[in-house]
Amino acid sequence: MSTEQTPAAADGFSYTLTRTLDAPAARVWQAWTTPDQYARWAYAVPGSVEMDVRPGGTWKATMRTPDGAEFPLTGSYTEVAEPRRLTIGMDVPGRPDPALMTLELTEQGPRNTVITLSQTCDTAEERDGAEQGSGMLLDGLAGFLAGGPQD
Repeated sequence: MSTEQTPAAADGFSYTLTRTLDAPAARVWQAWTTPDQYARWAYAVPGSVEMDVRPGGTWKATMRTPDGAEFPLTGSYTEVAEPRRLTIGMDVPGRPDPALMTLELTEQGPRNTVITLSQTCDTAEERDGAEQGSGMLLDGLAGFLAGGPQD
Protein backbone atom coordinates (compact mmCIF):
# COMPACT_ATOMS: atom_id res chain seq x y z
CA MET A 1 0.00 0.00 0.00
CA SER A 2 1.28 3.44 -0.75
CA THR A 3 0.36 6.60 1.11
CA GLU A 4 0.63 10.21 0.10
CA GLN A 5 -0.08 13.14 2.42
CA THR A 6 -0.54 16.61 1.05
CA PRO A 7 -0.95 19.66 3.25
CA ALA A 8 -3.22 22.12 1.47
CA ALA A 9 -3.22 25.32 3.48
CA ALA A 10 -6.51 26.74 2.21
CA ASP A 11 -8.37 23.49 1.59
CA GLY A 12 -7.34 21.28 4.51
CA PHE A 13 -5.16 18.21 4.71
CA SER A 14 -5.37 15.34 2.21
CA TYR A 15 -4.30 11.74 2.05
CA THR A 16 -4.43 9.08 -0.65
CA LEU A 17 -4.10 5.34 -0.05
CA THR A 18 -3.58 2.90 -2.91
CA ARG A 19 -3.66 -0.88 -2.82
CA THR A 20 -3.85 -3.68 -5.39
CA LEU A 21 -6.54 -6.23 -4.57
CA ASP A 22 -6.81 -9.77 -5.91
CA ALA A 23 -10.35 -9.42 -7.30
CA PRO A 24 -12.11 -7.89 -10.31
CA ALA A 25 -13.52 -4.37 -9.90
CA ALA A 26 -17.12 -5.64 -9.92
CA ARG A 27 -16.32 -7.91 -6.95
CA VAL A 28 -14.66 -5.05 -5.01
CA TRP A 29 -17.64 -2.79 -5.78
CA GLN A 30 -20.07 -5.44 -4.53
CA ALA A 31 -18.11 -5.87 -1.28
CA TRP A 32 -18.19 -2.09 -0.69
CA THR A 33 -21.85 -1.49 -1.62
CA THR A 34 -23.72 -4.55 -0.28
CA PRO A 35 -24.70 -4.09 3.39
CA ASP A 36 -24.14 -7.67 4.58
CA GLN A 37 -20.78 -7.93 2.81
CA TYR A 38 -19.65 -4.50 4.00
CA ALA A 39 -20.49 -5.41 7.60
CA ARG A 40 -18.29 -8.51 7.41
CA TRP A 41 -15.07 -6.65 6.60
CA ALA A 42 -15.56 -3.03 7.65
CA TYR A 43 -15.80 -3.48 11.45
CA ALA A 44 -19.54 -2.77 11.40
CA VAL A 45 -22.01 -4.25 13.87
CA PRO A 46 -23.96 -6.97 12.03
CA GLY A 47 -27.42 -5.76 11.01
CA SER A 48 -26.51 -2.08 11.45
CA VAL A 49 -25.56 -1.31 7.83
CA GLU A 50 -28.10 0.31 5.50
CA MET A 51 -27.16 1.54 2.01
CA ASP A 52 -29.08 3.31 -0.74
CA VAL A 53 -26.24 3.42 -3.26
CA ARG A 54 -27.28 6.16 -5.69
CA PRO A 55 -26.46 9.87 -5.92
CA GLY A 56 -28.29 11.48 -2.99
CA GLY A 57 -28.93 8.09 -1.35
CA THR A 58 -28.07 7.67 2.32
CA TRP A 59 -26.11 5.13 4.33
CA LYS A 60 -25.65 4.33 7.98
CA ALA A 61 -23.64 1.87 10.03
CA THR A 62 -22.62 1.33 13.61
CA MET A 63 -18.89 0.69 13.77
CA ARG A 64 -17.13 -1.36 16.44
CA THR A 65 -13.56 -0.52 17.47
CA PRO A 66 -11.04 -3.25 18.36
CA ASP A 67 -11.65 -2.48 22.07
CA GLY A 68 -15.42 -3.05 21.65
CA ALA A 69 -16.64 0.57 21.65
CA GLU A 70 -19.46 1.26 19.20
CA PHE A 71 -20.27 4.49 17.37
CA PRO A 72 -22.91 5.28 14.75
CA LEU A 73 -22.01 6.81 11.38
CA THR A 74 -24.33 8.32 8.78
CA GLY A 75 -23.91 9.96 5.43
CA SER A 76 -24.86 10.04 1.77
CA TYR A 77 -23.52 9.21 -1.66
CA THR A 78 -22.59 12.16 -3.86
CA GLU A 79 -21.19 10.26 -6.86
CA VAL A 80 -21.92 6.70 -7.97
CA ALA A 81 -20.29 5.40 -11.16
CA GLU A 82 -20.50 1.60 -10.87
CA PRO A 83 -18.04 -0.12 -10.73
CA ARG A 84 -15.37 2.57 -11.03
CA ARG A 85 -15.91 5.52 -8.67
CA LEU A 86 -17.82 6.17 -5.47
CA THR A 87 -17.83 9.41 -3.48
CA ILE A 88 -19.18 9.01 0.02
CA GLY A 89 -20.14 11.83 2.37
CA MET A 90 -19.87 11.25 6.12
CA ASP A 91 -21.83 13.41 8.53
CA VAL A 92 -19.51 15.02 11.11
CA PRO A 93 -21.01 16.64 14.24
CA GLY A 94 -20.41 20.40 14.23
CA ARG A 95 -19.45 20.49 10.56
CA PRO A 96 -21.98 21.97 8.11
CA ASP A 97 -20.87 19.88 5.11
CA PRO A 98 -20.13 16.16 5.05
CA ALA A 99 -16.55 14.90 4.97
CA LEU A 100 -16.07 13.38 1.50
CA MET A 101 -14.08 10.24 0.73
CA THR A 102 -13.60 9.07 -2.84
CA LEU A 103 -12.77 5.54 -3.88
CA GLU A 104 -11.65 4.74 -7.39
CA LEU A 105 -11.32 1.24 -8.84
CA THR A 106 -9.04 0.51 -11.79
CA GLU A 107 -8.84 -3.01 -13.17
CA GLN A 108 -5.38 -4.31 -13.94
CA GLY A 109 -6.20 -7.55 -15.74
CA PRO A 110 -9.06 -9.94 -15.01
CA ARG A 111 -8.23 -10.57 -11.33
CA ASN A 112 -6.52 -7.44 -10.04
CA THR A 113 -8.02 -4.11 -9.11
CA VAL A 114 -6.19 -1.04 -7.87
CA ILE A 115 -8.27 0.76 -5.24
CA THR A 116 -7.44 4.37 -4.44
CA LEU A 117 -9.02 6.07 -1.42
CA SER A 118 -8.63 9.81 -0.99
CA GLN A 119 -9.99 12.36 1.46
CA THR A 120 -9.38 15.97 2.44
CA CYS A 121 -9.76 16.86 6.11
CA ASP A 122 -9.81 20.13 8.04
CA THR A 123 -6.86 19.41 10.33
CA ALA A 124 -3.74 17.25 10.36
CA GLU A 125 -5.14 15.34 13.34
CA GLU A 126 -8.42 14.62 11.54
CA ARG A 127 -6.48 13.51 8.45
CA ASP A 128 -4.26 11.20 10.48
CA GLY A 129 -7.27 9.56 12.15
CA ALA A 130 -9.17 9.22 8.88
CA GLU A 131 -6.10 7.80 7.16
CA GLN A 132 -5.61 5.23 9.92
CA GLY A 133 -9.29 4.24 9.68
CA SER A 134 -9.10 3.98 5.89
CA GLY A 135 -6.00 1.79 6.19
CA MET A 136 -7.92 -0.52 8.53
CA LEU A 137 -10.79 -0.63 6.01
CA LEU A 138 -8.42 -1.60 3.20
CA ASP A 139 -6.86 -4.31 5.39
CA GLY A 140 -10.31 -5.72 6.16
CA LEU A 141 -11.40 -5.53 2.53
CA ALA A 142 -8.25 -7.31 1.30
CA GLY A 143 -8.77 -10.09 3.86
CA PHE A 144 -12.44 -10.45 2.94
CA LEU A 145 -11.68 -10.66 -0.78
CA ALA A 146 -8.92 -13.21 -0.18
CA GLY A 147 -11.54 -15.52 1.33
CA GLY A 148 -12.95 -16.29 -2.12
CA PRO A 149 -16.45 -15.86 -3.56
CA GLN A 150 -18.94 -14.33 -1.15
CA ASP A 151 -22.72 -14.02 -0.97
